[in-house]
Amino acid sequence: MPADLAVIGLGPLGLPLAQAATAARLPTVGYDPDPHTVAELRAGRLPAEGGAGSLTAAGIRRMLSAGFRPTTEDAELGKVRTAVICAPTRLGEDRALDLSAVRDAARTLAVRLRPHTTVLLESAVHPGTTEDFVRPLLEAGSGLRAGRDFHLAYSPSRFDPANRRHGFANTPKVIGGLTAACTEAAAAFYGRFCEKVVRARGVREAETVKVLETNYRHVNIALVNEMAVFCHDIGVDLWDVVRCAETKPFGFQAFRPGPGVGGHGVPIDPAYLSYKRSSPGHPLRMVELAQEVNGRMPRYVIQRCATLLNEHGKSARGARVLLLGVGYKADVADQEGSPAREIASRLMEMGAQLSYHDPYVAQWRVLGKPVPRADCLYEAAADADLTVLLQPHRTYDLQGLAVKAQLLLDTRGASPAGAAHRL
Repeated sequence: MPADLAVIGLGPLGLPLAQAATAARLPTVGYDPDPHTVAELRAGRLPAEGGAGSLTAAGIRRMLSAGFRPTTEDAELGKVRTAVICAPTRLGEDRALDLSAVRDAARTLAVRLRPHTTVLLESAVHPGTTEDFVRPLLEAGSGLRAGRDFHLAYSPSRFDPANRRHGFANTPKVIGGLTAACTEAAAAFYGRFCEKVVRARGVREAETVKVLETNYRHVNIALVNEMAVFCHDIGVDLWDVVRCAETKPFGFQAFRPGPGVGGHGVPIDPAYLSYKRSSPGHPLRMVELAQEVNGRMPRYVIQRCATLLNEHGKSARGARVLLLGVGYKADVADQEGSPAREIASRLMEMGAQLSYHDPYVAQWRVLGKPVPRADCLYEAAADADLTVLLQPHRTYDLQGLAVKAQLLLDTRGASPAGAAHRL
């Protein structure tokens, strides 16, 4: 059966979209240039490190049974009515987004692009990327004109792995097109499997929605991370403060601290436009400061670990330390941006004997070395000098864990009050 939709990039953005479309009975082909990724998916397995977030191997097999076809053949892109670019973007050392995967995806699609196709971009990008970066690539490679010969629009990804309340279908989908006709074409596509479609004024407004949503999360987490350090220093229970503050019915939304901020939604400062090699001269200072604050949290966790061990007559050197949950979020295997790696690296450099437990991650390497995986969680916690909870997976019995562990540092405030040392 010819595919109706091509999802370009079978990672944390593309696979959930393909799953939602397939569930809605849209004939879907998934394109990825990585043969290993495609081979794993064809075999009914998840790509390396669970890059699809909360999607399971069983979910992949159901998609395949429903007609989903992963491929490395770009010829398939010329047979669809809608193509969605879900290429990854990451923040480089210069704080500019790396758009190389988006560029490659656009060039690959351009060669196969047919008139009347609807092209959508879901990758996290700076405002202006769709129009000033993706559009010229598509037009140059196809000889077609966006807004006249094919539709072009942007829709920010809002998929939240492991969220049992909000999935792809019941999360409002924001879209903004190059023209009014482009917007309506995008709305017609997403309307086939999303309950609500929200039309932005234009493509740049839709792109900026993603900037605001991501930066809002990072800035507010930075605020509560600073409050965590402040409250610990003055002997105040931050978790009780948050519990009380969130009862306010207006003007407040509760955020909670943690060992760092991971995930694929990196904080974006539009002052760093890598594809233009220029800056509009209006940096988002709050975002810059939030990055600095959140980036310090793994070091603060290490400081707390060393202090706790010292208070119990032990040194970090030679101490047996067990890390629980190494993904960037609870109940997912995805490790993109997870603070666990930096925390583990610093502990290893201090001479700690490190092990980990994560029901979603079978193997884990840090500094090029495999980290031993604890087979029996509670025995490992009882044996460890210090257990550090980084992600409160639903499978963890935190009350039982607190009883078994010699010393427990809970960086998420998930354990019962008084059962552990909290961040």
